Amino acid sequence: MQACKAPRGPVMINDSGGFTLLEFVIAMFILMFGLLGMLNGVNVAMDKSVESSIRNEAVILADERIMKKRSKTFTAISTVTVNVPQQETSRYFRGIFKNYSVQEIVNLSTPNSKEIIVNVAWKYRNRRVTHSISSFVSNVAP
Repeated sequence: MQACKAPRGPVMINDSGGFTLLEFVIAMFILMFGLLGMLNGVNVAMDKSVESSIRNEAVILADERIMKKRSKTFTAISTVTVNVPQQETSRYFRGIFKNYSVQEIVNLSTPNSKEIIVNVAWKYRNRRVTHSISSFVSNVAP
């Protein structure tokens, strides 16, 4: 009697049938969900980029207004405590115009110092967003 010999090397199964239709549909389903998830991620990233650009422009606007006030002499900066009007301004950036409301408030904090507050407001996706900055100006005796 002769002993059975074990095959040498890897054993290959000769199955030339390929993918079945069910395997193909399942693969396409998984691929579709992956691509939809990536597309949603791109949309969120673009939305946050636009929101950040709008906020950055508001910060620049507020900084310009506060520096304009600070460049005046102490006596030229008038204090307004009630019914401070809002000024509407439009800024052009990234190929669009965006409307902002700017409110400048000056309070006399001590006889020799004034607080300047600049509030910038805008609408983004039907919600009101604001940014406020403040600074103090002092009267230095010569």
